[in-house]
Parts: sequence; C-alpha cells; structure tokens
Amino acid sequence: MKVKDLLANKGHDVATISQERSVADALALLKERGIGALIVTGATAPFVGIFSERDAVRALATRGAAALKETVAQLMSKDVMTCDETTSVTTLMGLMTERRIRHIPVVQDGKLAGMISIGDVVKARFDELEHEKKDLLDYVSAR
Repeated sequence: MKVKDLLANKGHDVATISQERSVADALALLKERGIGALIVTGATAPFVGIFSERDAVRALATRGAAALKETVAQLMSKDVMTCDETTSVTTLMGLMTERRIRHIPVVQDGKLAGMISIGDVVKARFDELEHEKKDLLDYVSAR
C-alpha cells in the first residue's frame, strides 16, 4: 500500500496556518479541527515548518502561558520529514517509529498534496490485517 492509497480514502485537505499567527491561534485551530498538527506557511513553498501539539506542550512547559503569545514561527519544527505519494506505508511506519514523529506532509511535484498521521498509518495497517484475516478464513472454510 502506498501513500496515494491513504490519501484516496482520507483526502488531500491539509490544515495550514501562517507563521505570523500566534500560538494561541494555532491551538484554537487544532482544537477546532480535531487534529494534532498544522502545516506552517510562509515565504518558502510549499511550507516553512510544522506546528504540533508536541511543540506547544514543550513551549508551555518551559515558558508557561507567555508561549501562547509567541508566533507559530518561534515554536514550529523547521526540519520536517516529508514523503511523496509513491512512499510505501511500511516505509512510513519505519520513519515514524525511528524518528518518533506523528505527522508527515506529502509533497508531490513541489506542492503540498496531503498529510499522513500515525493514526492514518495504523488504520491502514489494521484494515490490511482485517482483509488478510477474512481471506484466510474464506480459504480455510472452502476446504
């Protein structure tokens, strides 16, 4: 299974936020959308970073409530791992586990094409296992 298969089911919608917006704005958007990360837009295409719940928690733990007034650019992760639509789900599982990341933007032909979360990967793997289980049960029942 490839990233393009995940996006076919999930869709290509990606929540974004400008790097100039406040952390409080970013947290409100995360809550509103029920998601864990935002792509941060700025001068560089297709994006300049990623802002996640983890970034916010770390800032709040070290700087307290003052972190809410900082800009997203001040707290975002700048070194962002990306994939493209041809990346396998198995490869993504390995990258997410090894690098301890939960969200990977999908970049295709220099444009943002989607976002894959660890939840998307787990769901895809679960669906694969359920399909394999059904096939095996059908095979055993046919004997």
